[in-house]
Amino acid sequence: MPDVQPLVREFVLKLKRRKVEGSHAVARQTAELLRSVVSQHRMGSTNQAAALADAIRGVGEQLIAANPIELAVGNIVRRVLHIIKEEDISSTAVGIEGLSVTAESDDEYDSENDDHPTLSAAVLAAHARNALRAPSLQTLLEDIPVSTALSRSASSAGDSDGKSGDKSSKSRKLKHDVIAAIGDLIDEIDTCYDQISEQAVEHIHQNEVILTLGRSRTVKEFLYAAKEKKRSFRVFVAEGAPRYQGHVLAKELVEKGVQTTVITDSAVFAMISRVNMVIVGAHAIMANGGVIAPVGMNMVALAAQRHAVPFVVVAGSHKLCPLYPHNPEVLLNELKSPSDLLDFGEFSNCMNFSTQDGTPLLNVVNPTFDYVPPKLVSLFITDTGGHSPSYMYRLIAEYYSADDLVVKRSTTNYS
Repeated sequence: MPDVQPLVREFVLKLKRRKVEGSHAVARQTAELLRSVVSQHRMGSTNQAAALADAIRGVGEQLIAANPIELAVGNIVRRVLHIIKEEDISSTAVGIEGLSVTAESDDEYDSENDDHPTLSAAVLAAHARNALRAPSLQTLLEDIPVSTALSRSASSAGDSDGKSGDKSSKSRKLKHDVIAAIGDLIDEIDTCYDQISEQAVEHIHQNEVILTLGRSRTVKEFLYAAKEKKRSFRVFVAEGAPRYQGHVLAKELVEKGVQTTVITDSAVFAMISRVNMVIVGAHAIMANGGVIAPVGMNMVALAAQRHAVPFVVVAGSHKLCPLYPHNPEVLLNELKSPSDLLDFGEFSNCMNFSTQDGTPLLNVVNPTFDYVPPKLVSLFITDTGGHSPSYMYRLIAEYYSADDLVVKRSTTNYS
């Protein structure tokens, strides 16, 4: 794939340098890149689907290694691998259906000639192979007319050309169907906000008080949709320290006419008793129904459980991850710069290496994500509808194949 390698290297560099952030942007650009990989892939004469899947695995390995914390990359790679398998099975089923139609017509003919013995499928296949075989030297030396031998040879050559043509047509159809399916996947990613927002009026009722943490575009669009449907409600926004993305969300909600109150993260327990529902976004939804979300979310979930407040997670299906939190391929967290928490100028006198082993007395830890176990989640709202945490594994099984959990290129040489 010489034409697509520069695109792969460019996107790998963006992931390493964190130039692409957010599951939505990462998922969409990954899908677009993999569509280019499929488009530029040269289909071989045999094992077209396996070779194509192996090419996707090779690119997927590079993308996942570039930024393991962006689980959406692996999700899209596995979705595309599943698409290839589905399209290959579909094309095979169509071929088998065509053979069955031929068999049915042959059965009708046989029913009219019951005096002939019934031959097994293996015998018929062997007879067909012999009929297509080119005339041997023995055949030429026997008392067989030359015209018959030539007609057999011509039919054999014609059938061979037909087979090669069928293979070429099948490979083109497989590639075309995979590209179309990846296009549908990109459309699904683009429309996930609209699909989720359409369900807002089913979950947000009149005069309710809603709490959220930080800023999630999915949550924002969800609340916008409820406001457009003339729902009257109030939102408590926990500021989401240390990046304070909750301040941005509060401004956006006020511009839409939503009554908004900004609270500190430490005030969540104090305010949760006045809340009817917690609605938050997610970085990823794991196979067990657990959620990887912005830091501080586990505290909110515990507060909601303590006061029997529904904890609702809104997320697109591209965030569904087929892995479990204990899988070694899953990187649950990432540490950000300490500068988000402390000003080095004010604490420079605490940074001296005063211990005997040379380590500083002051350490700053700034994690990015929290893990929320499934027992703390009341409901998931995705672009396919609302689901309980116990149903997520079935939903994930529809999007991924079990043998694609570990994305690793095969050593088999396809030619």
